[in-house]
Amino acid sequence: MSLPNYIIDMRSDTVSLPTIEMREAMFTAAVGDDVYGEDPTVLQLEQKSIDLFKKEAALFVPSGTMANLLAIMVHCHRRGSEAIAGDLSHTFLYEQAGAAQIAGVQLTTIQNRTDGTFCLEELQRKMHLYKDCHEPLTSLVIVENTHNMCGGKVLPLQWLDELTAICKNKVKTNDKDIALHMDGARIFNASQYLNESVARITRDFDSVCFCLSKGLSAPVGSVLLGSKAFIAEARHLRKVLGGSMRQCGVLAAAGLVALEKIVPLLREDHRRTKLIAEAINNLHSDNFHVDLDNVHTNILLIHMVNPKVRASTFAKRLFEFTENELNENITTGKTDREDKKGIQLKVSSRDWTYARLVLYNQITDKDVEYAIKKIEYVIQEYDNVLGLNKIS
Repeated sequence: MSLPNYIIDMRSDTVSLPTIEMREAMFTAAVGDDVYGEDPTVLQLEQKSIDLFKKEAALFVPSGTMANLLAIMVHCHRRGSEAIAGDLSHTFLYEQAGAAQIAGVQLTTIQNRTDGTFCLEELQRKMHLYKDCHEPLTSLVIVENTHNMCGGKVLPLQWLDELTAICKNKVKTNDKDIALHMDGARIFNASQYLNESVARITRDFDSVCFCLSKGLSAPVGSVLLGSKAFIAEARHLRKVLGGSMRQCGVLAAAGLVALEKIVPLLREDHRRTKLIAEAINNLHSDNFHVDLDNVHTNILLIHMVNPKVRASTFAKRLFEFTENELNENITTGKTDREDKKGIQLKVSSRDWTYARLVLYNQITDKDVEYAIKKIEYVIQEYDNVLGLNKIS
């Protein structure tokens, strides 16, 4: 009887699983009522985050979506305010228009460049400084670091410094600076790539959030940081959003392990992602392309060059396993035919012009080896069918 196929899930680092050490920490965590501010493990996680980011205060929340919404609600406390964000930002695309739906805030977008930045001159042109009664008041600018939809790109420090100069030094609204928030869901990946502390990267930002349940492998949670006054207001608003939890030290315990044990391993995710990118690049396919020189972190985009190739169809094919693959030994390499496992690879595609792979703690070197084997076979299959394969 054939064994089940070998399935590799690279759809997102949100599918990462808590480690054994996390599960043990969760089981033994000291807990209390966090709404009363009495959960010792939550307080420890928040203090650990404060120490890492050099901010005044922190707040443990269920998700990054809630963290971003809280930041918008606090910084744009006046309904009818405006926040500016990139047009490929998670806040704009994938948070259900919470800024408008719940906070009464208009999101204005600027086209993201391929490196995750946007034009700062256009930013200044789009800012509304409350000089006209017809206009909203620009209260906040949001950036994402690393940038998910741009392939895990790390925002350059120089660009962040230039952004800060605009929002803090050159522009004031009603005698106030325009606030800066960083959606730092994968900020520790940026830190590892730049070899800079998260405190330096977020130094000039009024608030920042990071996710524990993506590449850091914890099951639930994000942390929002800022000034004491900012977090006090965010804590108040967390209640109305249903985000106040009780004995949530069982979740915070996994977050502490993530910060101590998983963060130092992120470079391995980056290394393995680069290996896959190099393998695809070496195929010299006319139908598929990767930007090898700009693979920064744990996210890889495989671009569809030929309009006849649909990302969704490509993703579906990567998850299929055919009899031809078995005959051609596109398997886990067992010698006995009955023991061979077919390789099935899960990637994201949606309606994009690319497929997205994301690596995380549970993806091993062996997984990468098999993923490369599968991707190479499928790309060459496409190239042969389309008659555009230039490999001699």
